[in-house]
Amino acid sequence: MESLNIAQEIESLPPEAQKQVVDFLAFLKTRYSPVSQNKKTKRTSLANDPFIGMWRTRKDMQDSAAWVRGLRQKEWKRRS
Repeated sequence: MESLNIAQEIESLPPEAQKQVVDFLAFLKTRYSPVSQNKKTKRTSLANDPFIGMWRTRKDMQDSAAWVRGLRQKEWKRRS
């Protein structure tokens, strides 16, 4: 079997095919990564995430369930 230079083979492909090769390599890396690598990720507390509480000062969001219910009712009435 002739020795292949993978980099040259990839470079000979059109740009869209090159992107597909890169995407496939990324997929293979995640699929075949050792389990121990996945455990190294440090979990952070959601309470410290800036996203949590971003609407706490909005008066219309004090009862989020009621807000969603009202939004749905308005949308459903509009479609009727």
